Amino acid sequence: MLTLFRWLLRLTVGLIVLLVVAAILAWYFAVRSLPDYNATLRVQGISAPVEIVRTTENVPHIFGQTDEDVFFALGLAHAQDRLFQMTLLRRAAQGRLSEVYGAGAFPADDLARRLELYRNAAASVESQDQATQAALRAYSEGVNQWIAQINKGALGRGAPEFFVLPQEIAYWQPADSLAILKLLAAATSNSAAEEILRARLSLTWPDRGTEVLTGEGSAALPRYADLFPGARLAPPEARRGDPPARDAAGFLRPNQGLGANAFAAGADRTAAGGALLANDPQGPLIAPSLYYLARLQLTPGGVIGATIPGLPVIFSGRNPQLAWGIAPAAVDDADIAIEEVQPGQADRYRGAEGWTEFATRREVIRVLDEPARAVVLRSTRNGPLVPLLDPGLADVTPLGYVPALRWTGLSATDTTMSALIGLMRATDADSAATALGRVVAPAMAVTLADTDGIRQVTVGALPQRSANHPTGGAMPVPGWLPEGEWSGLVPVTQDSPTPGNLALATEERGPLALRRARLSHLLNDREVHSRDSFIAAQLDIVSPAARALLPLVGADLWFTGEPAAPGTPDRQRQDALNLLAEWDGAMSEHLPEPLIYSAWMAALQDRLIRDELGPLADDIRSLHPGFIDSVFRNRNGAAAWCDIVQSAPVEDCTTIARQALDRAILDLTQRFGPDVTSWRWGDAHQARHVHPGLGRIPALGWIVNLSQSISGGAFTVSHTGMLGAGPDPFEAATGPGYRGVYDLADPDSSVFVISTGQSGHPLSRHYDDLAGLWRRGEYIGMSLDPGLARAAATGITRLEPWVGPSVE
Repeated sequence: MLTLFRWLLRLTVGLIVLLVVAAILAWYFAVRSLPDYNATLRVQGISAPVEIVRTTENVPHIFGQTDEDVFFALGLAHAQDRLFQMTLLRRAAQGRLSEVYGAGAFPADDLARRLELYRNAAASVESQDQATQAALRAYSEGVNQWIAQINKGALGRGAPEFFVLPQEIAYWQPADSLAILKLLAAATSNSAAEEILRARLSLTWPDRGTEVLTGEGSAALPRYADLFPGARLAPPEARRGDPPARDAAGFLRPNQGLGANAFAAGADRTAAGGALLANDPQGPLIAPSLYYLARLQLTPGGVIGATIPGLPVIFSGRNPQLAWGIAPAAVDDADIAIEEVQPGQADRYRGAEGWTEFATRREVIRVLDEPARAVVLRSTRNGPLVPLLDPGLADVTPLGYVPALRWTGLSATDTTMSALIGLMRATDADSAATALGRVVAPAMAVTLADTDGIRQVTVGALPQRSANHPTGGAMPVPGWLPEGEWSGLVPVTQDSPTPGNLALATEERGPLALRRARLSHLLNDREVHSRDSFIAAQLDIVSPAARALLPLVGADLWFTGEPAAPGTPDRQRQDALNLLAEWDGAMSEHLPEPLIYSAWMAALQDRLIRDELGPLADDIRSLHPGFIDSVFRNRNGAAAWCDIVQSAPVEDCTTIARQALDRAILDLTQRFGPDVTSWRWGDAHQARHVHPGLGRIPALGWIVNLSQSISGGAFTVSHTGMLGAGPDPFEAATGPGYRGVYDLADPDSSVFVISTGQSGHPLSRHYDDLAGLWRRGEYIGMSLDPGLARAAATGITRLEPWVGPSVE
């Protein structure tokens, strides 16, 4: 027995020693990839010495003698801090995620190949102007020189993720940057997703189904089934299942829909006598953030703001004379065409002039730990076939038909990169608008501010639809109908009005743009603005949806009946209603009211649509305030949604509202306890910044993911998009990855921040050092003063031209 005990002790001690040694080795190899920001590097590709001065927050200020040298250094700095993220974005655009993540990423790869993101990007390189081509080449050389430094110095493969997800790190090419920009354009648009959902609603309840999206009667649209007489269409089903895993295949994906707020005030509306501009692009919350702060000293002057690793441009920022902010334009830039396949001839489809052969090519997608898969990629005159674009496409595609996509981004001569490079070099709003005339996709609403005033322009290639288009682009159409085709793409540089010398833009389409309306109120409510008032507007957490819906939905429920006994469901309902009656609509993480309101409205919408839409209700995961407003105001008979068709009685909307509130309170009680006043919005509304790839590995996820309780909601100016389903429906999945406020009266008082930290290395102190500021609504300074940058420097990387043999 003693001998057994001794051997067990030895084995235990041995295992502990092995674990400690393994942990030390893992730590050693991981920290090897932390860059030395005080190093002097001899590199090929620059004409003179370059300095990368890093501030306390690790923001690189890049000083070089030529623009090409500066872009070279930006590529090197991006690679130092975000190499894994860059390679991941490149793989997503190339359709090569499956090589690293296995079969789960295959649908994303299949779609990227069908959209020809990388093929069109490679073809577009020669369409860029000479300055942009030079910038792309220099940026690529900078990335590649850092990869060469990694190989030369055995710097831990460049990032610890490469030990867990082994892959070859190919050298960077100009087409890689253009492909990432194509991926960003594809992710910006969600027009096709809205078309598909609207068609599914029409199939489920032809008379009223589309009211869920429009909030009004659907008389202007035909019944979707009538567009395909005699075709076999199955009843729509729940297609989305559980909320999609927030991993590498999904943090930027086509048809996703990105957002932004951008607003400005002219000099006569500001206290300091200079224009103000604010911008906060919104997208998936990931760790590290999609954005990266940088300052570049270009020939026309310094420029500072938000970049995206992999791209040599500052999307939102300022130079000494000009500030700019970008929001997706509120345009419909994509259509679904349903093509009929010739019976017995799977390689032919019905065109406007008869049966026509598909354009076909074959590609091979390599899959980790599985045989490679050959895919046949077909396209029609309307665009590529995209059966995996949206899960709901199966519902709206009749038997014997296939879906094709028309999209403005399917261009092999896309000059959007040249437009963005030109924007950085512009010195005033007019020259900026001229440069932006080369934007193709995504269409953008660009807000500009210079020393003379403000301007807002919508730029991009916009589709031209026929006046007698069967659906006006609101639903898929038969692909063979001439009236359903686009007559062309028209490049647009269109000024938007700036009433009161104020400008604002969001991605919202249609008349019910609640966030835009709230912003308009905040801007017009003051005669004179300051930097602080713009910060307050950017961080505003008042929900206009809550202010509009609660008085309407609860009109017959407030303060009714005698006080109920403590601890009873009736008392809980009374307590909840009393709290909501005194609430101002602020979605503060510290209050119970936002949680009660959100759960109530979610339960109410589900109760309204569940019996009419059946399984399709599971796929409607975002709140539609316009629909609820129409139902409770009985616009065009919309109160019919309140009656539960399976029951004998005729329910009214007040009954449904009370039942929904009881359901919401029951669910919240199970999660947070019976005391209504102790609930907190922040307990349910967590911003989870998920690491792409490693975030879902249990042990590593605890290290690389960041979780924070935050204020705001789906309709606040400080916008967060929620999952809407699963065990954590109120988890914030999207939000402002970057915030910037630019003050041209005192440019060096301008401020910015990103949602995590500058570094993509989980062991770096700069991995999450800005996350707390972002959560609290705080910022860091964005000065162009070289002296201030050097005074706050925590490291200066010096690049010197290499004069010997190649180091690659």
